[in-house]
Amino acid sequence: MTVPSDEWLVVIDRQKVFAESDWSDWACPDGSFHTTDAAFEALAKAYGDRVVYTRYVAPTPAKDAWVDYFKDWPQFLVPPDDPMYDLTEDTAALAGGHPIVSLATFGKWGSELAQAIGGAKKIAVCGVATDCCVITTALAAADAGIAVRVAADACQGSSPENHQRALDTMALFAPLITITDSAEILG
Repeated sequence: MTVPSDEWLVVIDRQKVFAESDWSDWACPDGSFHTTDAAFEALAKAYGDRVVYTRYVAPTPAKDAWVDYFKDWPQFLVPPDDPMYDLTEDTAALAGGHPIVSLATFGKWGSELAQAIGGAKKIAVCGVATDCCVITTALAAADAGIAVRVAADACQGSSPENHQRALDTMALFAPLITITDSAEILG
């Protein structure tokens, strides 16, 4: 397996809060998070040292529009080190030694992520949720001139329909964003 030597993998928010549907209202439904495990693992291993992980954490304290947002989700307004915001065990096992960017924003593209990938101009993305943190990261990165490939089979949404809607929306931004899958990325 070979991936482009000038491309980084950005693994978006593979965290317990989005994986464990038995207790989290934010989790991908019906354990569907785990349908992405094999594709994510193959990508993470193939990119070697060129992988960065992101984490969503609640703003502390919530300000501005986030105040109203968290009125609907008070159970998630916890400190960034709360175990619900930990990476899933399989993700954490692969994340050791890699940069982890933790932000209180849905979109993870910004100076921290740009620095973590060493100024690279190409990224592949995977993670959750396709219709929230993945799409906002991909659009912002593309807007900044970064070539983005979305590994659709390594992403999952808040529902199958929302996952597809997000992929369809990102596809509108070709050639800045390319919707693909892990098999094509891995060649």
